[in-house]
Amino acid sequence: MNVAIIPARGGSKRIPGKNIKSFAGQPIIKYSMEAAIKTQLFQRIIVSTDDERIAEIAREGGAEVPFIRPAEISDDFTPTADVIHHALAWLDADGAQVEYACCIYATAPFVSSEYIKRGYELLLEKQRSSVFSVTTFSFPIFRALKINDRGQLEMFWPEYEYTRSNDLTEAYHDAGQFYWLDSAKFIQTKKLYSSDASPVILPRYLVQDIDTPEDWEMAERMFRALQFDNNGK
Repeated sequence: MNVAIIPARGGSKRIPGKNIKSFAGQPIIKYSMEAAIKTQLFQRIIVSTDDERIAEIAREGGAEVPFIRPAEISDDFTPTADVIHHALAWLDADGAQVEYACCIYATAPFVSSEYIKRGYELLLEKQRSSVFSVTTFSFPIFRALKINDRGQLEMFWPEYEYTRSNDLTEAYHDAGQFYWLDSAKFIQTKKLYSSDASPVILPRYLVQDIDTPEDWEMAERMFRALQFDNNGK
């Protein structure tokens, strides 16, 4: 069985009600649910939440909320891995046999069924423990600067000061959209970033971290400018 798990707690502080706040006309979590549904890969799509209003919207959008997430894994400091581990353990105790799980973030309106399916194909083809979405940094990280304790600028890696940009190794960061997991391996290691992880590389214009109101406004502007297919291409 393949299961999609969408973490969506209710206690966001910087953007109150973040996981169900209206984004370009509908609760933002619905974009993740719609992309999961469109893949036709999942026998169950589960929202892990501690909030009844989120649970209600999740059910209206076609997802399940078979449990309410415990308070001890619903605070600001709970890692995503703990939330996924709890959901998989609950499913196992309920008799479900989950072979592969995909964690899809609730605030990922650019997430696409096409890339989720690509991740699944890669997981099977390469027999990886995890596959997740990444994108490139927009500037070479080896040219990064820091401000020292004297208020002066220094390079983190001064040895690359005169290296051509084309000769620097490309660097990637987590795109914050989805993580495919071999369920049995994840239960043992509890690692999203497994030692054998493979990437699904997204174009930068489809990646927007949404942590502040300014991030939210920028993401909505990008979304509308792209006339993004809300059902996931």
